[in-house]
Amino acid sequence: MRCILQNTDQFSKQDIAILAGLASAVLPADDNASDETLDELEELLKTAGGRCVAKVLQKRNMVEPRTLLGEGKLLEIAELAKQTEANLLVIDNELSPAQSTAIEKLTGLRVMDRAALILDIFAHRARSAEGKLQVELAQYRYLLPRLTGMWTHLVRQTASGGASPIGTRGPGETQLETDRRHIRRRIQKLEKELENVRRERTVRRHRRENTEIPVVSLVGYTNAGKSTLLNCLTNAGIPANNRLFDTLDPTIRKLKVSDTLEVLVSDTVGFIHKLPHNLIDAFRATLEELAFADLLLHVIDLSNPFWMQQAEVVQRQLHALGLDQTPVIEVFNKADLVDAELMPHGRDIAVISARTGAGIDSLLSLISGHLGSTLHRVCIALPYDQAGRIDILYRDAKVEKVEYQPEYIEIHAICEPRTLGWIRNYIKEDWGVTS
Repeated sequence: MRCILQNTDQFSKQDIAILAGLASAVLPADDNASDETLDELEELLKTAGGRCVAKVLQKRNMVEPRTLLGEGKLLEIAELAKQTEANLLVIDNELSPAQSTAIEKLTGLRVMDRAALILDIFAHRARSAEGKLQVELAQYRYLLPRLTGMWTHLVRQTASGGASPIGTRGPGETQLETDRRHIRRRIQKLEKELENVRRERTVRRHRRENTEIPVVSLVGYTNAGKSTLLNCLTNAGIPANNRLFDTLDPTIRKLKVSDTLEVLVSDTVGFIHKLPHNLIDAFRATLEELAFADLLLHVIDLSNPFWMQQAEVVQRQLHALGLDQTPVIEVFNKADLVDAELMPHGRDIAVISARTGAGIDSLLSLISGHLGSTLHRVCIALPYDQAGRIDILYRDAKVEKVEYQPEYIEIHAICEPRTLGWIRNYIKEDWGVTS
């Protein structure tokens, strides 16, 4: 067990928390806790307004199904909480509803896992109507399977048996069942509202396609400097603070890359290790915009000693979103905080400091190289429900051949990179650069 105690004099009781996690060979690598993930959990706690007074890393060969960490370890944590006056326990691993209930009973502390903490941060930070809808949906999806533990004091029939008042006996339902029905209705309503958001985004996206402006999306680990880079490129003037998940609501600004190229640059929510699935699902309306980007700028915090692991987290999320075919420029940010000999080199790599502006010219050159006048010869398998877009191809590309197949329209065309954005998902074959 690793346990680190911190001075509690400056902390108010309501903010005091103990962080704990389990490392076990039987858990998937991504689900294990470590010194690094506990340190990151502390940063998340600070972002949420809490204070960490102790960290406990438990290593076990097997996972204790009921309590995760084991009853003995939880009793030690309960004693530690008395010494530090902590009243909150945050677990770095994902907890089942039954585990949360068991841990609360053993420790006498409020218990939450990493997912719940991130959801709390998102709920506090969301500003736009869309962002609030997405966070609320994620919270309800997280809450629904955990209602049983929250309503154990009310799990009794309110209209049959026992000491029910006269006049209330007969068919009835528990408070738990009532709440479940209410939450399910609310989830359905939120899903419909987000579907409307998705349709509105589709309309706006088609308008952008008709104006022939390529889209560049910033992606990266949380706090890698995406918002600072957007401000540096476009004078967007959005808040850019040194804290996790500072930006939740997407921002789009126009950028003049060169005399012949203008693009739209969009900022997105940052990724993080163990990002809750409910959040990914809820933010899909925003994240699906990435699928229509012509170019991704993967912003990496070069000053972070674990930047390689963070970059891998982002790459896995991009793969899960089906973005393997989208061109990517790796933008190594915060170079002003790193020794010169540690700078990475290679194709489609830019080393910059968004804070000072160093390296921005080389980044713009790379963007221009991807979205400039280079032509690609491609074979497109266009679904019949997208047939109306053939007119866009005739306008924006050189169409060489059109053949109507049983399941799709096969089109051979020569396209500029900016035209490839909206058809990328329909490209059957790309023969590469042509003159």
